[in-house]
Order: sequence, then structure tokens, then C-alpha cells
Amino acid sequence: MTAPLMPKATAVWLVENTTLTFRQIATFCELHELEIQAIADGDVAYNIIGISPVANGQLSAEEIKRCEADASADLVANIIERNVKESNAKNKKILSPSQRSDKPAAILWIIRNCPEISDSQICKLIGTTKPTIQSIRTGTRPDMSVLRAKNPVAIGLCSEKDLDAAITVAKVKAEKLANPKPKAKKKKTTKKAPVKKTVAKKAVKKKAAAKKSAVKKTAAKTKKTTVKKASSAKTKKTPAKKPAAKKTATKKKTAKKTK
Repeated sequence: MTAPLMPKATAVWLVENTTLTFRQIATFCELHELEIQAIADGDVAYNIIGISPVANGQLSAEEIKRCEADASADLVANIIERNVKESNAKNKKILSPSQRSDKPAAILWIIRNCPEISDSQICKLIGTTKPTIQSIRTGTRPDMSVLRAKNPVAIGLCSEKDLDAAITVAKVKAEKLANPKPKAKKKKTTKKAPVKKTVAKKAVKKKAAAKKSAVKKTAAKTKKTTVKKASSAKTKKTPAKKPAAKKTATKKKTAKKTK
């Protein structure tokens, strides 16, 4: 259960208007019994006006009568008041003044009961700063002598799941630091010598030579064909010789004339 919005004013009203014991009022308002006794004696909170928890919806009249009849019973807040604890755990911005003032007490409780939790985890759980945690750790806080440890789950600053999760994470980190894993030795990788590409180069050269020889052969063939064509054309152009028989006939005719 979370403390009421104004615990001292609520305690003043319960002291003045009920017959509840100091212990019952102290547990409900999350105050010390001696402080409740001082309120009853008029030494403390004499200038504070009492606020009715029944009017605020924090308590019912039947619950007050039940606890007045049984001194060993504790006051149980209404369902709406009990749900404040869960809403505060979900949304840490909505905190009562008593919860804000109880943050150092919650830090002290965590430092004493869960020393493995780191400062950064405490900051996330409670919503505080590292300088305040350090001042409580070293004992340099001004109100250190009056500070009383309080469970943050009971106050409503964090949920039990979050606290357990923070403890488990802190234990795992501590185990890792205590027993670090041996580093695996890196295998020496020998660089392979680059493979000579002589075979590929030779193949390329052979292909190039074959291409050149093929080109030369084709050029020679073309030359031969052109030469043959030219020679055949010349032979066709030369005139054929006259037969020798005609010459003999002309010679005979000339010889007869001379006779």
C-alpha cells in the first residue's frame, strides 16, 4: 500500500477522530509510531489541519470500525487507493510528495539489501540521480543519521518484477566479471602464393597466333586468285597468229607472176 497523499494531515485526522492505535495509524500513513505519539501530544503537526481519508476515498468507515474493534488488524485502503501503487510503477511521473521524499530511503534499502545493483540501474528503478546515490553510499548526505531504509516496492516507486529483473541482470554481470571466458586463439592464416597464370597466358598467345596465321592464309589465297584472274584476262586479249598455209599460197602466186 502507498502512503496517502498528505500522510501527516491524514494522521492528524485519524488521531483526533478515531480510537485507532498509534501502530495502526503509523503503518497506514507510513510514519513512525513515535511521530504519531508526538502528533497526539501536540508536539508535532500542531498547525496542520486534518484531512479525512474517508472523504478522499482512501478508507471506508467500515474499515476504520473493523480496525478499532481489533487492535492487531491493519487498515486496508480502498481498491482505488491500492491501484495508485500500480499506476505509479507504470508512470513514475505521478508521485505523491511522500513518495518523492522517500526516494533516499529506497536508495538506502537497495544499497543495503541488493549491493550488486549498479547506480545506473538504481536511477532507472527509482528515478533519481547518480550524485544522490553516491552521497548515500559515502554517507555524506546531511540527513543520513535520520534516514530510514524503505522497500521501494512497498512505497510504490518500482514494481517487484522490475526489482527482480535488475537483480538478475546485476548477478549475471558480476558472474561474467568474476569468471571471464578465455579468449579464443586466432588461427594463423598463411597467405597462399598467387597462382601464376602462365597457362592462361600461353593459351591466349596460341589463340592469337592461330588467328594471325589464319588471316595470313586467307590473304595469300586471295592474292593467288587475283593473280590467276589477271593472267587469264591477258591471254584472252592477245590476237591469234594467222595460219602459215595462207603465206605459202601468196608466195606461189608471186612466183607465177614473175615467170
